[in-house]
Amino acid sequence: MASAFARVTAFVRIAAAALALLLAVAMAAGPAVAQDPGPANRLFVQAMQLLRQADNTYDVAEESRLLKEADKLFNEIVTKYPDSPLAVQLVTNQFVGDFDFYEFRSRIRAMVCNEPLSSLCYLHRIGEMLPPVETPIAAARWDWLSLAVAYQQIGDVGRAKEIVAPFVSAVRRGGINDSAGQDLFVARALALMGQTQLALDITRQIADCSTRIYNLADIAKAAAWRGDSGLANALADEAKAYATARNCSWELGLVSQALLRAGKEAQARTLFLNTVETQFSKFKETKGDCCPPELAVAASEMGDANLALNLLRTVQDENPWTIPAVLGRLARRGEANAALSYAEQVPDIDTRGEALAELVEAAQKRGDPAAANDLLRRLNKLVDEAAGRRPGLLAQKAKAEKVFYNDDRWRRSFQLAINAAEKSSNFVRRDIGAPLLAALVRIETGLPMLD
Repeated sequence: MASAFARVTAFVRIAAAALALLLAVAMAAGPAVAQDPGPANRLFVQAMQLLRQADNTYDVAEESRLLKEADKLFNEIVTKYPDSPLAVQLVTNQFVGDFDFYEFRSRIRAMVCNEPLSSLCYLHRIGEMLPPVETPIAAARWDWLSLAVAYQQIGDVGRAKEIVAPFVSAVRRGGINDSAGQDLFVARALALMGQTQLALDITRQIADCSTRIYNLADIAKAAAWRGDSGLANALADEAKAYATARNCSWELGLVSQALLRAGKEAQARTLFLNTVETQFSKFKETKGDCCPPELAVAASEMGDANLALNLLRTVQDENPWTIPAVLGRLARRGEANAALSYAEQVPDIDTRGEALAELVEAAQKRGDPAAANDLLRRLNKLVDEAAGRRPGLLAQKAKAEKVFYNDDRWRRSFQLAINAAEKSSNFVRRDIGAPLLAALVRIETGLPMLD
């Protein structure tokens, strides 16, 4: 009996020593050893109880409060207990039992629509309509990048970074290409989000004339909007020098605009006139494409109405976006009658509506509210004739209302635009996101950031 007791005592002592050694190793190893799942599990149970309470209340404010509390608990699981199985499941959007964390996060984002007329609600609803991004990312999706810019400008910086970061990563690993093997939109989106240096780092690795100069011009424009005239000036010079060195003739209309925006009017006009003469000469010789669309826009900014309209007629079929761009600029420079006459002849209803919205803004800026009111009446007539079936037209009405009334009545029109888009065919839904975002950012900032 005594010897058996001794053997048991010895075994207990050995086991205790072994346990102590294991504990010491675990403490030394730190995060390498899996954490006790108990605390994470307790937080998860608390969060699920809050979710059940949220599901059983009719009070919107109370539901919102409970969901936010649950979200805090889920975040605490991830930050405090990152080695727990629950944290791994949450971070990777796995089901935990029958709980879908991805669906929960979508529900949290949708809470912005507790205020259905807010711009953040509009962004959420537009985002729900966008075709999903295919992974791995192989294309610079301007609709999603526009959404990131919109979130940045309207106040949700975290969501903006969440959207744009995968595109930046794809550019860095060479995964985003256009037909020339270059990034198309990521740098420009970053510039509009205030990430100028990163945008320039990406741009200066691009050899393609079109993309390089487009990017430089847009980054310069964003700098001018921020009041950084020094950078806008330097980038205009950089674009001109690059175009000269690489013989980038098709992009000289953009360079002229960048120089004009930088205050270098003499250089801009000289370059523009030489470019027009060269392009028309080539057109007469080859009977090919006459002119880049940006040259028509540059002509409208230089104030040459006849030349601008002549150029516009040659490029508008392939580039309908030039119509409101050119007519709006001409109207702001005092050529309102010519611009309106041209706009009234535009066959596409959406393009005509966008042109009229631009003319409303031009009339307001000229201090001519009577003309603006007449233009708004013409736009409203188009909207009425479309019977609420054209979301882009409704968005342009909202844009014009913001300019004319300078209050929040535009929100009803924009809500109707989104309603119409959600009811549209898959074909319309696929393409309407970017135009809606462009109109919304223009309304909120007063700047044509996404046009």
